Amino acid sequence: MRAVVRRGPRLLVDDIPEAVAGEGQILTKVLCCGICGSDLHAVHSLEHTVEMGRRSGASDTIDPAQDLVMGHEFCAEVLESGPGTEGRFKAGTRVVSTPFAFGPQGGELIGFSTRFRGAYAERMVLTEALCLEVPNGIASETAALTEPLAVGLHAVNAAHLTDRSVALVVGCGPIGLAVIVALKRRGVGPVIAADFSPARRALAEKLGADVVLDPGAASPHEQWEAFDVPQTLASMGQAALSGRAIRDAVIFECVGVPGMLQSLIEQAPPTAHVVVVGACQEDDRILPVIAINKQLRFSFVFAYTPDEFAEVLHALGEGAIDGAPFLTGEVSLDDTPGAFERLGAPGADVKIMVQPWR
Repeated sequence: MRAVVRRGPRLLVDDIPEAVAGEGQILTKVLCCGICGSDLHAVHSLEHTVEMGRRSGASDTIDPAQDLVMGHEFCAEVLESGPGTEGRFKAGTRVVSTPFAFGPQGGELIGFSTRFRGAYAERMVLTEALCLEVPNGIASETAALTEPLAVGLHAVNAAHLTDRSVALVVGCGPIGLAVIVALKRRGVGPVIAADFSPARRALAEKLGADVVLDPGAASPHEQWEAFDVPQTLASMGQAALSGRAIRDAVIFECVGVPGMLQSLIEQAPPTAHVVVVGACQEDDRILPVIAINKQLRFSFVFAYTPDEFAEVLHALGEGAIDGAPFLTGEVSLDDTPGAFERLGAPGADVKIMVQPWR
């Protein structure tokens, strides 16, 4: 079967061995799979990604010297059930799944494992017990958004928001936009969104952000006082002396570049909670005493729970989340390497879907 293969620091389309369902697995036809920022990074820096996993204590699931088939934001059609399955899904059923599989070393991330291939391929195997049927006839491309949208929901859940929270989303790429969706579904407001891209700012506004800013033209932190959040320690002291009611700031860092954390430490209002969603994979430096003086809190989040994944799929199925604004392109396997290059220079695209059957 054909697949997009990461071979060394490049992508190519090649024939690979046919997928075969093992114990507890189902064989599926891949209908579509979104291109994720972590995939873009892995093409040129897979060895670094592997090293970061090892330093984090993760299982050793990738041999960078071997071909790697990525792709973990997918929707697929069931072809047949393997041995030891319960037959939960008839052939032809469309499913999504958290991108995990179980091997000799425990859980492995589909698309970031050289034992369990990802969805940039014509067919793949999935663990039956982890699959969920696509509800209410929604488009396969919409269903494939479940995975990235669940990341946004998990970040919002980790923030422990109250009805007094004011949110700032820094970076309106796919994950920042997913955070905005989760915030508005939670009824949080106002939501401030900041991004350099005019196209992404327009999408943030369409998805419900109340204030949308170009950080190159104006700092989003200048908005805090207008929403009863003291911007400085001095302002907080004056509010306390006057008995003025104040609101709390929650900042979602969805960029993941060196220097961003220190920038937030210096500019965030006192007692702010910073939820770090952007995956910076380089060394960074911060000056902790400023964060101490301001009593800032930092939470670092990863992925989502199975319940959060299921909640997002249900919301998409019920129309509570409109996935259309996220879907900005579709490509075949042959055109996937070019799509990676296109996404490497951020522009108007949010989520490009690989459709192996094209």
